[in-house]
This record gives sequence, C-alpha cells and structure tokens, in this order.
Amino acid sequence: MQLVVARIGRAHGIKGEVTVEVRTDEPELRLGPGAVLATDPAEKGPLTIESGRVHSGRLLLRFENVRDRTGAEALRNILLIAEVDPAQLPEDEEEFYDHQLIDLDVVLADGTEVGRITEISHLPSQDLFIVERPDGSEVMIPFVEEIVTEIDLEEQRAVITPPPGLIDESEAVVASARDAQDGEQAEGQDGEQAEEPGAEPADGQRKGDA
Repeated sequence: MQLVVARIGRAHGIKGEVTVEVRTDEPELRLGPGAVLATDPAEKGPLTIESGRVHSGRLLLRFENVRDRTGAEALRNILLIAEVDPAQLPEDEEEFYDHQLIDLDVVLADGTEVGRITEISHLPSQDLFIVERPDGSEVMIPFVEEIVTEIDLEEQRAVITPPPGLIDESEAVVASARDAQDGEQAEGQDGEQAEEPGAEPADGQRKGDA
C-alpha cells in the first residue's frame, strides 16, 4: 500500500536542498539516501533521495537531478509517497505506522465515543491525532502516553484520558470560572481579617510590610 511519508517545503540554500514536513515515524528508513518515492501530483515523480541531513531541527533532503534553488522551489508542497507492506510492523511494539492508526475509534476509558482518527500530524515535538467528532468538528489529541493510554488494534480503538478542556472546551471554561470564584472568596476572607483603621500593627510586623 502507498503511504504519504513527507511533504516538501521551501527551498534551503542554493544547491537544491529542500525542507520537508515528516509524516512517518521512521524517516531514517523511508527518507534515507537511495529511497525512490512516488509523488502527488504523480507527474512530478518519482523522486530519488540523494542525501539528507538535519538542520535546526528540520530534515533537509536533496534529490537526484535537482541542483539549484529554482529546481528545489518547483517541488514545493509535493507529497512524497512510499510503498509499504501493510503486513509489516515496527520493531518496537509501542510504535505504530500511520495506516494502523487511521480510522481507529477514539473513546474515553468508560467507553464514551469521542470520534475517529482521520489523520496523524507529525510535529517536531510530538505527534497529534486529528480526530473527527460525530458532529463533524475536529479535535487534536497529543499522541503521548499520559493521554493515549491504550491502542487496541484488534478492537480498532484508541483509549484516551484527556485533561479538562482538551475535547470539551466548556470544561476549561467551568474550571476557569471556579478558580475565579475561589479567588474572590479568598480575597473576601482576607478583607474580613484586615486591620481596622487606626489599629496598631501586630508585633513584629510594620504597616506596609509584604
């Protein structure tokens, strides 16, 4: 099966290098020198990777027969597509290929339906599940163990324990309002304990001390 493994970004320098937005957990395998990748649009490929390096946290690639900035800019926004055996699994049991995660049902620990994974976004800091809600809206779920507690491929579901406000903005609003109310109550209590005008300060404390 064919999977998108990267999207080409802007040109870097004048020797044909391009930045890429990585969309695979195994860039060293899918985007290594010698890899031949199909493209979308198809007429722009196939492209063969000549070399790659990391610069300022971004992966830079150079393709065969692309030698200048003009050629690199012509590749901007092209998707790179690898042929992947659907039966192939990552060596690490806790890692997953994107195609294994797409279309999984996302549920809370009590079984409440959240939505369906439609896309995996690979960011420099972490991966995100793009989840379509039953009402058609989307929510982004960080793919970290503190939030995604279980991936069950047999049951085709991902179990999550989201913090307040992640999937329901009203929860964040309620929490904020509660904090504000608690703050007002605390301020009122402090006011009741304030010294009366003209009263002497407590021993060891001068008026105006913090």
